This record gives sequence, C-alpha cells and structure tokens, in this order.
Amino acid sequence: MNFVWHMPIALIGVALLLDVIVGDPAWLPHPVQLIGKAIEFGERHLRTGVPRQDIGRGTILVAGVVVIVAGCTWLVVGVAEVAGRSFAAAIAILVAWTTLALCGLDTAARSVQRALERDDPVAARHALPALVGRDPASLDSNGIVRAVIESIAENSSDGVIAPLLYLFIGGPAAAMAYKAINTMDSMIGYTNARYLYFGRCAARLDDLANFVPARVSAMCLAAAAAITGNRAWQALQVCRTDARRHPSPNAGFPEATVAGALGIQLGGPAEYDGEIEFRPTLGMAQRPVSVGDISAARKLMWVECLIGFMLMATCRIALRTLWSK
Repeated sequence: MNFVWHMPIALIGVALLLDVIVGDPAWLPHPVQLIGKAIEFGERHLRTGVPRQDIGRGTILVAGVVVIVAGCTWLVVGVAEVAGRSFAAAIAILVAWTTLALCGLDTAARSVQRALERDDPVAARHALPALVGRDPASLDSNGIVRAVIESIAENSSDGVIAPLLYLFIGGPAAAMAYKAINTMDSMIGYTNARYLYFGRCAARLDDLANFVPARVSAMCLAAAAAITGNRAWQALQVCRTDARRHPSPNAGFPEATVAGALGIQLGGPAEYDGEIEFRPTLGMAQRPVSVGDISAARKLMWVECLIGFMLMATCRIALRTLWSK
C-alpha cells in the first residue's frame, strides 16, 4: 500500500494521538519552518514591486512551493517504503503528525489563560503573539480574551480539521501541500502594499483550500456545543446569519459558531502594526467575556476534533462500502 497518498484510518488516528500526547516539541525541527524559509527565498528572488509582474511571479512561487513540498513528502515516504511496509507506515505517521496543531494551539491558549487567571496581563500579552498577529499592547484583558477565542476558533479549522480532512482525502502528501498553502497565506497573503499583488494567488488558493474545512469545522463545533452543554442551536443560527460578514470567506464560519455557542460577541476593531482594522461583529453580547470563556473554547476545540475525526472515518468507511458493492 502506498502511504504517500492514502493513510488507513488507524494510522491517521495514531498521528492524531501523537499530536495530543507530544504536541510540537521545541527541539524537533518542524517542516513548516523549512517551508517558511523556501517562501522567504522565493520572495527575495521573485518579488519586484511591479503589480503585473508580481501577480505572475507570486503564482510561480505558490505553484513551486506546493509541488516541491508534495514531491519531498512523496520522496521521503516513498523511499521509506523500500525499507518495508512497517517502516513506511511509521514515517507516514510522523509526517502526518507534523501537519496537526491541536496540542500546540491548546498549549498556547492555555498559557494566555493562566496568565490572565493570576491577573498578569503583561505575561498574557507576552504569550499572545503565539496565537494572533494583532498588537498585544493595544488590548485590555477583555480584548485579549476575545483575541484568543477568535484564534482558537479559526485555527481549530486551519490547524486541526483541515489537515485531518486532507489526510483522509490524500494522505501525507495532500496534508503537507495544504500546510504549504496555509503557510504561504500567513506569510504573503495580505492585502497591504507589499503583498497585494505578489500574495494574491497564495490568498486565493488558501481560500479555496479552506472552503470545505471551515464549514465542516462549523458543523463540528455546533455538535461539540451540544455535547459540552453550550448553546448548540444558537451556534448554528449565529453561523448562518453572521459568518459571511467576516472579511475572510472562511474564518467567519468557525468564529461565528463559537461566538454563538458561548453567547458572546467576537470581532470589532483590532490593531495590526499600528493600524486599526475594523471587522464586523459576530454573535450577540449576551454577557461580557471572561477568562473562563477561553477554557470553554478550548473544550469546544477538543470535542470538535474528536467529532471531526469520527465523521471523516465514518464517511470513508461508508464510501468504501458503497464502492465495493
């Protein structure tokens, strides 16, 4: 069996369990770091500052990085298969593990939560950049809480549900290609003067790659709200009415669902690099946000992940059964 493009459900489960137990050790070089260096190298040699040229050169960079990442994944797992099926399975699990960010996201959110619980906003602001790109100094405690919850919601899709989905669809190669797309969007997919043209392809491809995962994530979060005793029906209602108000075609779905589930309001003004960005609000402010909402959002994310894994596994089994008839 070729583990490059297809991973059995059990192996995906082991990769997810490995992420839950080990997370992202600081001592272990992460493939995203290498992807980031490749993107920086490509930008240095391709970006010109001329709009028409930068659209084409940015497209070349995106295509090149995705092909190289998928090709390297194919090479690593393919070579491992020469040594035997068990060794190839182990390598595929390790590669798949690096595409998942459940434990890392939870750890970063918990660090901010604990700092706020001991009434240490300085430490909270220091820990916040691991989660969000906005300026920590501009946020009070409530702003920090909202920023963390928004990050948990959005990244539960980008860092958990999306890579899981691509592991089920196309194995480690597809999941690593997705991580390359997502990393490029986070580095050059901006609408500022520097990246408006050069990063356009990266941003559009990321929108496309996250279209289905964001909506699956919203459904799983609503189901998680029902299981954890939150407002499941309201989560669905807020998602339906507010999700498309978000400037991103995808991020609004998990964010609006979490806002509805917790009965709080997310969005509003946020400061990035000294500039205020005004975003539409999501949800209804039925009560003020509190530090405990971070814990509630983290719990939703964990349950969402379990639901997502079970849903995808069930779909694969059902499709395989129908295909074999």
